[in-house]
Amino acid sequence: MSPTFKTDGTIRYSIFSNEENRMHVHVYQGNKQAKVWLDPIVEPAENKGFSTTELNKIIKTVKKNEDDFKAKYKAHIG
Repeated sequence: MSPTFKTDGTIRYSIFSNEENRMHVHVYQGNKQAKVWLDPIVEPAENKGFSTTELNKIIKTVKKNEDDFKAKYKAHIG
């Protein structure tokens, strides 16, 4: 199960429990998805369908909520 960390309109930010160890969030909107690294810096890892403008907005949102995302990630993963 992938818990939702945040929703921003129709964009959902979540993780997968049994994936890789590097801290990251998955971002979904309809059939679009992206993966954003949280560590060592916030940066896109994958993008499938988001425009450059949309991805830049996503990165800005992740940076704004970085500490909260990291805390929730650590609490969920352990």
